[in-house]
Amino acid sequence: MENKKVLLGMSGGVDSSVSALLLKEQGYDVIGTTLELFAGSSCCNINTYLDAKNVCNTIGIPHFTYDYKNEFRKNVIDDFIKCYANCKTPNPCIECNKYMKFGVMYDKAKELGCNYIATGHYAKTEYSEKYKRWVLKKSNAGKKDQSYVLWSIPKDLIEHVLFPLADFTDKEQIREIARNNQLKIANKPDSEDICFIPDGNYKKFLENNSDIQPKKGNIVNSKGQILGQHTGLYNYTIGQRKGLGISYKVPLFVLGFNPSKNEVIVGEESELYKKQVKVTDINLLLVDEIKEPIDVDVKTRYSSKVAKAKILQHGNNIDVEFDEPQRAITPGQSAVFYIDDIVLGGGKIV
Repeated sequence: MENKKVLLGMSGGVDSSVSALLLKEQGYDVIGTTLELFAGSSCCNINTYLDAKNVCNTIGIPHFTYDYKNEFRKNVIDDFIKCYANCKTPNPCIECNKYMKFGVMYDKAKELGCNYIATGHYAKTEYSEKYKRWVLKKSNAGKKDQSYVLWSIPKDLIEHVLFPLADFTDKEQIREIARNNQLKIANKPDSEDICFIPDGNYKKFLENNSDIQPKKGNIVNSKGQILGQHTGLYNYTIGQRKGLGISYKVPLFVLGFNPSKNEVIVGEESELYKKQVKVTDINLLLVDEIKEPIDVDVKTRYSSKVAKAKILQHGNNIDVEFDEPQRAITPGQSAVFYIDDIVLGGGKIV
């Protein structure tokens, strides 16, 4: 008899709450869990725990909280700080998915005798006859699809992951289910910010939680001419135009950094475009190795559109050559590769 026991990550929001309802309706033996990751964050505070627990009580499933603050600090916050210290722009949700939701939470699921873990992400898992393996796919949620932030999960986990919201196209459908089932969180707003920086001020967070402090330096163009002063390299990101404090004959954008000279490098918009990029720390889900160039669609930011490209693997790196130059490709962000709607894999932009 199939083990239909599932550990569901619950944030107290509408997506994970409705996921609990749907899983129960589908005959799963559901256990809700809220991971304590960072005191006072938007996804683990006293209201989060109470909302998740109330939902579980309402639909008649158990709920547990587990303290993983140390693991979160080590794998997510320390990485976030290290990226900014090295002039990169991180995406902490990807690290959290890799190490927390699909790392320690899966370990906890096995400990509790569960065959599955589930989350309220908008993504899809299924067995592909074509590729003879379990695959991670885009959901039907269009712009709200979250497969981009899931590329780093271990490939052998995919068959043990359930995404109950995979086939919904609209958030209002989710809220309607919550209302129809008298869940108090039906109209709870979505949290948009980085969970451990609820006020959205990542610069203040870095200054308060690391050695990173304001250190003035020069803003230069690609020829090395000094055009102004910056307030600290971590205050800038590639593609940024506003807040440079420079008056120039044409609009200027941040192109990159020279950490050894403590310089921000700026230039015209045309200089922001690149046709080639290297990706490292790769995780391939659809194939074990890329031995020949493959045509793929690539996303280089969560909110960006896909772009056509050819990719080829060299060890733990992938070289990406886009059909058309791409704007403001940013080190530290992820490049995620798709074949149709299936996630081939991804990695970090160098």
